[in-house]
Amino acid sequence: MEWDGKVAVVTGGTRGVGAGIARAFAEAGAQVVVCARRPPEVPLKGAEFVPLDLRDADAVHDFFAALARIDVLVNNAGGTPYRRLTEADARRHARVIELNLVAPLTASLAAYGRLRSSGGSVVMIGSVSGGRPSPGSAAYGAAKAGLESLARSMAVEFAPEVRVNTLVVGMVRTELSPLHYGGEEGVEAVSRTVPLGRLATPADVGAAAVFLASDAAAYITGASLLVHGGGERPAFLDAATANKET
Repeated sequence: MEWDGKVAVVTGGTRGVGAGIARAFAEAGAQVVVCARRPPEVPLKGAEFVPLDLRDADAVHDFFAALARIDVLVNNAGGTPYRRLTEADARRHARVIELNLVAPLTASLAAYGRLRSSGGSVVMIGSVSGGRPSPGSAAYGAAKAGLESLARSMAVEFAPEVRVNTLVVGMVRTELSPLHYGGEEGVEAVSRTVPLGRLATPADVGAAAVFLASDAAAYITGASLLVHGGGERPAFLDAATANKET
């Protein structure tokens, strides 16, 4: 089997999208190590948990130095509260950029030696917020835009030993969905704006991550794979009074 004996590290892999990614690698047969500040509420079968604050550079380097082998690094840890730009100073917004952009860089550099030895790969978990206006999470969107750019440059510098790609993820249904979209009625209403008619599941993102890290993607590096169900229907189509379907 392709994944027998191989090690996948998933940052922030204890819940939501991260847990879905960790589960996908475990089901594929990899040895999975997840790291986050807090342990998962429900232990993930086939995964080892290590407590780690990704914003602590020294702790990150110690964590990766202690691993004998790394074949895949999935930089998933991230996120942001809803906060409009004028509701906080730049230092507070910079903390969001630190978690979503600087921390993945720190982790990738700390893991580079192990990844180079194994001929492994890095998978960045990006967001559609990096490619469109992101009101209420502007610093997060800026960080995710930077993450894609970082990944493309990293792919060139790390080649040919290490591949680096980005999953550009759209809206995902997780335990935190009500915070972003409201209750079930809000989630269903948002789902109708997606061409495929539903939000992604963590398993959808996990399957895409396993693909990008697998031998099936051996000639793919510096790429961005959209995992967004077709994106968002342009608002002007619904606002226009012409060309309406009857």
